[in-house]
Amino acid sequence: MSVSAYIHSIATAVPEYRISQDEVVSRLSARMPNGMPDKLAGVYASAGIDNRHIAQPADSYMEPAQWPERNAIYLEEAERLMARLAEDALAASGHNADTVDIIVCISSTGIATPSIPTQMLKSQGFREDVETVPLFGYGCAGGVLGLQVARDLACARPEATILLFCVELCSLTFRMGDFTKKGIVSTALFADGGSAMVISAKGDGPRIGASAQKTWPDTRDMMGWDIDEAGLGLILARDIPSFVTREFAPVLDGFLEREGLEKSALRQPACHPGGRKVIEALERYFDHLPEGLPATREVLRGYGNMSSPTVHFVLKQLLENERDNRPILLTALGPGFTGAVGLVHP
Repeated sequence: MSVSAYIHSIATAVPEYRISQDEVVSRLSARMPNGMPDKLAGVYASAGIDNRHIAQPADSYMEPAQWPERNAIYLEEAERLMARLAEDALAASGHNADTVDIIVCISSTGIATPSIPTQMLKSQGFREDVETVPLFGYGCAGGVLGLQVARDLACARPEATILLFCVELCSLTFRMGDFTKKGIVSTALFADGGSAMVISAKGDGPRIGASAQKTWPDTRDMMGWDIDEAGLGLILARDIPSFVTREFAPVLDGFLEREGLEKSALRQPACHPGGRKVIEALERYFDHLPEGLPATREVLRGYGNMSSPTVHFVLKQLLENERDNRPILLTALGPGFTGAVGLVHP
């Protein structure tokens, strides 16, 4: 008899500090001798983002910071965000902290050993024997890949209750004065936020379906981290929107064929909004949707690219706002270079 895994609740949260795209441009322009050139300003104007949330007041990002300082902020702010997420996700699912058996934590924007969930056990009321599964390195693909891991754990341990975290503080990788292409893309797109889900093989809720992952060889230069005295520095060297059309679309085709699904059988998908041009490439693939990907665009506009949790913001919106029993396809792209795809059945 096959075992299925279900999502009992989804919680999302962002830090208290919000910054508009116009304010980002204004602050950076003030640091340039002759103001921001129109070509650079156009990158921010066309990013499809109005507002983002960041872990620290905007002034604190204007001066250089070293890795120990940045990581100390990560440890403090990520734990604060996870505490909020745990409370909200558990309350919405009707669970208590002491009923959680496994905590999976996806995060790639700081280093914590022991893991942040491990450090939270006593203060948040988790049992001392709860299992913690910290996963680093998934990046923007982590929302889909983390859901796969949680599903597999739930199916392998049908009596277990699993709490899945995705928390990223991308703003801590900001480097004042880096006006390279990747530096501009970073300051135009990335933001901070988190998500949490309560998942198990018991009860009901949206069912987590099949999934797939593909990593392309010799693509490390597409996305990832370099590490130096300032901490995590973005690797971003290739045209990802073109890659979506050329390489990721066939992966989606193959996955749907294996699952016996046509694109027309899907409702609006939950796509990780890597950026406006990535969304446009995905909309060309999902050409059966006359309105494109409005939920994905709305999350990008209001929150920016928060890396791993962003796709969960989209999924939560779709589940709450649309009454539609057709499957939801989740997609994300991340370091590796890796594509991730999965199904959720409402």
